[in-house]
Amino acid sequence: MSQNFVAIVPARMQSTRLPRKALAMIGSYPLVIHSALRARESGAQRVVIATDHVDIAQAANEYGFEFVMTRVDHLSGTDRLAEAVDILQLEDHQVVVNVQGDEPLIDGHVIAKVVERLVSSPDCVMSSACYPITDFAHFTNPNVVKVVLNQQQEALYFSRSAIPFNRDSQNKTLPNTMKAWHHMGLYAYRADFLKHYKQLTPVALETTESLEQLRVLWYGFKIAMEITDQAPLPGVDTVEDLQRVRHWFETHETN
Repeated sequence: MSQNFVAIVPARMQSTRLPRKALAMIGSYPLVIHSALRARESGAQRVVIATDHVDIAQAANEYGFEFVMTRVDHLSGTDRLAEAVDILQLEDHQVVVNVQGDEPLIDGHVIAKVVERLVSSPDCVMSSACYPITDFAHFTNPNVVKVVLNQQQEALYFSRSAIPFNRDSQNKTLPNTMKAWHHMGLYAYRADFLKHYKQLTPVALETTESLEQLRVLWYGFKIAMEITDQAPLPGVDTVEDLQRVRHWFETHETN
């Protein structure tokens, strides 16, 4: 892809469900390095790991990745990216992608498509991705973030609840008049918006749902959504996730 963009991989050391997960070994590499390698495969001209801990910084250096040290008290990965943009002194027009540090199986092609979506949506400050939900248990799972779209394929709202709510069935089945979408935690921004984002006071909606992107919608900004047909392979939040991803790498071709 001709579009120049920087991929930043936020990686904090503290994780309540899986302590020190960023450095958990999966095959030959720590988790965060797998995510950085996927970011590199997307066509990013620069991949930077933004961390709050010297051990993660040392891992980045050992495996040949640029890194920046950021504060430990950020509320979200987007807040950490905003600080990284300042440290790196990126120009306002620079496109920046947030590739989560716990997504070792994310598809580089999807990262590139999210960048393209932002570039083609000048009235949107961010872009992200989603895919269709086809299973009711998936739809009602509070660990799955759902998004509702408008006719321009922009985000109207994100929630851990089952949205859109099907009034007639009392949400006992999937909505039958419109699709339900699973939101992927992948974001592209322009650097100037990230500089502005850090000045936006966190809002109750964001903290209630524990979804950082709701701060963007609260202040009236638009988020363009890239729709993918296929569900991504899982990220790592728990010990069970880590075991599953390790098994995947053991049974598939690795780096």
